[in-house]
Amino acid sequence: MGDQVNNPEWAGLPVVVAGLGLSGISAARVLHGLGAHVTVVDGGDGPGHAAKAAPLADLGVAVRLGDGATLPPGTALVVTSPGWAPDSALFAAADAAGVPVWGDVELAWRLRTPHPATGEPAPWLAVTGTNGKTTTVQMLASILTAAGKRTAAVGNVGVPVLDAVLAEEPYDVLAVELSSYQLHWAPSLRVHSGAVLNLAPDHLDWHGSMEAYAADKGRIYEGNQVACVYNLADPATEALVREADVEEGCRAVGFGLDAPAVSNLGVVDGLLVDRAFVADRANAAAELGAVADVNPPAPHNVTNALAAAALARAYGVDAKAVRDGLRAFTPDAHRIAQVAEIDGVTYVDDSKATNTHAAAASLAAYRPVVWIAGGLAKGATFDELVAAAAPRLRAAVLIGQDRQLIREALERHAPEVPVFEPAPGQTGAGAMAAIVAAAAAAAEKGDTVLLAPACASMDMFTNYGERGDLFAAAVRALRP
Repeated sequence: MGDQVNNPEWAGLPVVVAGLGLSGISAARVLHGLGAHVTVVDGGDGPGHAAKAAPLADLGVAVRLGDGATLPPGTALVVTSPGWAPDSALFAAADAAGVPVWGDVELAWRLRTPHPATGEPAPWLAVTGTNGKTTTVQMLASILTAAGKRTAAVGNVGVPVLDAVLAEEPYDVLAVELSSYQLHWAPSLRVHSGAVLNLAPDHLDWHGSMEAYAADKGRIYEGNQVACVYNLADPATEALVREADVEEGCRAVGFGLDAPAVSNLGVVDGLLVDRAFVADRANAAAELGAVADVNPPAPHNVTNALAAAALARAYGVDAKAVRDGLRAFTPDAHRIAQVAEIDGVTYVDDSKATNTHAAAASLAAYRPVVWIAGGLAKGATFDELVAAAAPRLRAAVLIGQDRQLIREALERHAPEVPVFEPAPGQTGAGAMAAIVAAAAAAAEKGDTVLLAPACASMDMFTNYGERGDLFAAAVRALRP
């Protein structure tokens, strides 16, 4: 049955789409438009699922919710949304029946069409990693736009890659954010150039092990044409490059905060410098801009900028466009965003720091820090994070369901740091007002109050966005 979809004739092909999320709905609409017989399945069956299903049903797409989320007889292909775990019963049934499973990214890759100007599909410049993906892809899109290219930040960043591939006005090049989930289900993906920003334990409940998680991240390098971009400070990313099977002539390009060696990008005297994509790499370098051009210029964000620059340079973008694109870039909310400075204390919202790796990068950017941390730990441990951050901490304000884990790590590694727990059992705006008041009371002039929780938010807030919004509102309420 798998042979049926190597080069499918879509008309009449029975296809199952797993999931009613953004990418699943996009895949269902596209496949229906191609003439496939589409059935969408989702294990949820609440009012929200019914509301999402209704427009698809109006198109003539079959929708099976709740207990009906099984594999219909005769299915030739399953297209899955990223969040469906590999051990789902649907996929076990597909495997038993010899039915291939693709992700939305795999489907998009196979549906690419030639650009009218070049006769070739638009190249993909792809980014993955545990943290920093969205920022890096958006920086890359800004750089490509500054170079005069029609482009978009797509994929896991929010715009379904299928919509971009099939856009009425074709793109010249795509900046593609890929999660480990999406890479797992994209066996034929072969991008122009790819980057792995970093690797830290995350989503291990989905992948089953750190080794499996890293292997899925490493898929981004398979078949790279021009450059495999890796983090010089994270040896695991270089190891993935060494293991990848790439096209002849593809190069390994490192990025980091030190002066760059040959074939790397780095920083020299406050300047972003390229020694990879210049004619005389042994003796020359190209200035791409200044650290001050990066918004904000926190160390981990500078590495994001260098990774974006490396991918853009691999595509042939000139140095001026890198600088102009970085200057034009504005980060999304809740990513190391300065909210206010009040009585000499700076308040920073990094609510997007929902795991220990992200929180560590944020903490490393400030000193001294009153750290607001806690929430849902998702199985994480905090000893390494706390031990590294201890010299920077003025105080810690702990919140949420799993705050005890962080308190215990502080007792082991930073026993001299005062710990406050101002809102046990509270949620929402009232809780955040108490949290910010406690942090403000603990802070001294010159300190940074940093919301970098290292945890998910759903025990106290709707999502990390609401957590950050309420933090900002509570900070502004401190002003007379």
